[in-house]
Amino acid sequence: MSQPNASPTLDGLFRRILARQPDAIALIDPADKQRVTGQPPARLTYAQADRAISALAAHFSAAGLPENAVIALQLANTIEFPLTILAAHRAGLVVALLPQLWRQADITTALNRTGARAIVSSRWIDGVSHADLAMNAAAEAFSIRYVGGYGDDLPEGMASLDTAMTEDVPDNEPAIQDARRAAIITFDTTPEGVRAIPRTHLHMIAGGLAVFLEAGVPQGAMLMSAQTLSSFAGLASTMVTWLLSGGTLALHHPFDEALLESEIQELGCDTLVAPAPLALRLGDAGLPFRAPTLQQVIGMWRAPEQVAASPAWTAGPSGFTDVYLFGEAGLFGGRRGADGAPVPIMPGPHTAPRDQPGGSVAGELLITPKGTLGLRGPMVTLAAYAPLSSHNGAARPSAAPDFVDTGFAARLDRTTGAVCITAPPSGIMAVGGYRFLAQDLQEWAQRLGQGALLTALPDRWSGYRLAGRAQDNARAREALSELGLNPLMVEAFREGPARPEETAGSH
Repeated sequence: MSQPNASPTLDGLFRRILARQPDAIALIDPADKQRVTGQPPARLTYAQADRAISALAAHFSAAGLPENAVIALQLANTIEFPLTILAAHRAGLVVALLPQLWRQADITTALNRTGARAIVSSRWIDGVSHADLAMNAAAEAFSIRYVGGYGDDLPEGMASLDTAMTEDVPDNEPAIQDARRAAIITFDTTPEGVRAIPRTHLHMIAGGLAVFLEAGVPQGAMLMSAQTLSSFAGLASTMVTWLLSGGTLALHHPFDEALLESEIQELGCDTLVAPAPLALRLGDAGLPFRAPTLQQVIGMWRAPEQVAASPAWTAGPSGFTDVYLFGEAGLFGGRRGADGAPVPIMPGPHTAPRDQPGGSVAGELLITPKGTLGLRGPMVTLAAYAPLSSHNGAARPSAAPDFVDTGFAARLDRTTGAVCITAPPSGIMAVGGYRFLAQDLQEWAQRLGQGALLTALPDRWSGYRLAGRAQDNARAREALSELGLNPLMVEAFREGPARPEETAGSH
């Protein structure tokens, strides 16, 4: 058990709310969960969620997973995701988050890079057998000793977590959780390739606080999230914000906008977390006028260079907060003013909330000698990135050591002195929530034979979209699927142009 004066952990935050309001609703599934994963939607109180978490934690321990072992998760935006994360922490495990759009090639690389001992997935996510993907990737990762899954008709050798979650277990003490040790691992794409980014509970809570305070999320919030949990930003803005507010977290699989609106209205949500392009579309369509309980909209920008050119937020009484995401390096937020335009982002320390002097420091910005954005703060993991002080030719400012270079091109506005983010990192493409090296496009196209072309085209909503051409597009799609590639690359070879919402993938 954690010591009374110990720093908080994610499970510690959950248990504090549990002690205060065990019968309050904690988690609500998407209304279309049956379509997405084949399971009926559910909602759990904090007491019910705690029993499920304890049962899963006991199951992981009984399966022989030692403390501090890495368990990889690839799950849909359903209540099983936060439950499994909290259960893994309660069992003393480190959680590696695998994006939904990753296929076998990406998953295998991540498992081997982290030395994962276990992987958990769902039988189906949007018609794709993620259980088969997990089993095939596990067969290529020598460190894997356990594979678990949610859903019916699981492959042979995959343990059923639906069964494990309902088992009665003794009320044992949870594993001792040190808030200063690695708790979450996410994966960033850098010019050098995919990099594993470990974060402690303190890093995660710092990221969540930056969003929570800047957006003014109320205590006891009814929070709706259409942001998947498989990244630092997704977890901080959704799960950590929920735990900080002590309210209810409703999840949405980010594809059906009409269903999202009906859920917000039905549940009386006061806060929405969503990809910024999706949130702005909903604002333009008048959602806040039809959902009077909605007070806070948090827009997540995976292409932060697009914020300055985004339309003003004029959707009634709801406030809008831009959250700038820099891969897995870090984030910061800026709540828009009365005119609905993005607020200027100044270099130097920034607090949360930004408009209140004396607030807690959420991070610090500078422009590096290379003309890119440098970032540091309590959520930034210096160990995972080379700090500016170690870069050849990059002089370290005497008053500002140990910044991480995000790689995003940036400059200072000559008139206002504000930071202007102008371009994503060189050589890296972002399609929705999926980042990959530009050179990978041609490498994969070359495997399809002479005349095949795979390229990235600028897209207003998702940063880029993929387009492909081959002598036989259907055969190209089949070949890329057999190689275990991301579906965005596969669907680039569809007949006719893909719609932005399809190319955006996981947002």
